[in-house]
Amino acid sequence: MVQEGDWFDQDYYDDVEAPRDEREDEARQCIVELVGRNKTGVWFSRQIEVLLEDKFFHWITNRAVRELVDEHFLKGEVRSLKTGGEIHLVWHRGNRYYRREAAAVVRLVEAYADPNVAGAIGLHGEAMVLEGFARSEFVMKGRDTNSYGGRTWRKTAHTLDFIFEKERKAYGVEVKNMLGYMEYDELEVKVRMCRYLRVRPVFVARMLPKSWIKDIVDAGGFALILKYQLYPWTHRELAKTVKNGLGLPVDAPRALEEGTMMRFVRWHERL
Repeated sequence: MVQEGDWFDQDYYDDVEAPRDEREDEARQCIVELVGRNKTGVWFSRQIEVLLEDKFFHWITNRAVRELVDEHFLKGEVRSLKTGGEIHLVWHRGNRYYRREAAAVVRLVEAYADPNVAGAIGLHGEAMVLEGFARSEFVMKGRDTNSYGGRTWRKTAHTLDFIFEKERKAYGVEVKNMLGYMEYDELEVKVRMCRYLRVRPVFVARMLPKSWIKDIVDAGGFALILKYQLYPWTHRELAKTVKNGLGLPVDAPRALEEGTMMRFVRWHERL
């Protein structure tokens, strides 16, 4: 699993849904209302994308943020993170005293983007999924693998996080315990891998666009959407701080909710 950063990659968003989407105007209005409710606040782009994801794809919100910065409704600043990469901060144009709040936001992002913390979150997502599938009596047939049933995928260097079996049904499982979307190119490759290996593609992710979920379903697979980024129990205080301080959907449960795994189990039983 690759753990994302929480600063946006402009080139990525320019490549996705490049033509202007009519929903950008709606996204702009939602951002104006969000910022208008707290004119002394400071946000970063990924945060706003996640806060509005029930209404808009991340890339639509991202472009709307950039338009509002270009039009000077929002002021913006790019800062380097000591953990690597950049963070794109924005605030209401009337907020002249943004520096203290901006520094607090950066410190909090740096806390959870620290490589040790980010790595622990990534590994924890895989561990939670492994435990959840094992609890539901699925048998692991491979981990970090590109082989199954005497076939090996060699067209790219990609691997699948897990391959599970139960009742002669096999699944290639990819885990994405991250705030942002995985890259669509990777999703396409993993679906092709699963087709070649003759397993059904399963993506366990905090969130995916509905159109991508449809692509997975059309390929005979399943998207298990968690809605929350899962932190290790040992990082529960950080999770609470991130949730309360930034409004981001993070949690530190001891195991996957029973209802979460049952969504997949019921689908498996219908096959």
